[in-house]
Amino acid sequence: MVLLTWIAELADEPLVLEPADRQVELETNTWLLGAADEDRRALSVAEVVAAFERTAAAMRERIRSMGFSGAATFYVWHDQQAGQLRCSTGSVAPDALPFGGAYVACGDLGPVVEGFLADSEPGFVAWSDLNDVQSLSEQSDAEPEIRPFDVWVSSVGASR
Repeated sequence: MVLLTWIAELADEPLVLEPADRQVELETNTWLLGAADEDRRALSVAEVVAAFERTAAAMRERIRSMGFSGAATFYVWHDQQAGQLRCSTGSVAPDALPFGGAYVACGDLGPVVEGFLADSEPGFVAWSDLNDVQSLSEQSDAEPEIRPFDVWVSSVGASR
């Protein structure tokens, strides 16, 4: 189960908590995780969730040992367009994650992992899921509604 190994290794990857330079945090602390079809079929949601929870606990201990005293959040989301699980750690509260779009911070990682494992064609978007430019222009001038995506959050800093 390569995915579980990669999740465990995240706790030992380079980690930067620099509230004054969020870009360095993003570049250093963001990881992209894929899985082969065999892993997707063989792994259970519970196994992957447990692996991320262990990693979050290890990150919490690591950050504590670094003496970092601020807020820090370890977070995971399913990037459906890329067909990947992505995760990062930042010196931010769960309601201030560095996403350009709307997201919902949640405490249940199960649905995020379930969507990833169930994705039979990772990174593939069906034509039927794309919006037709003509039909968009026929709609009102209002922007199309984009559903916020779920992001599992775990507080790993001293400030919660």
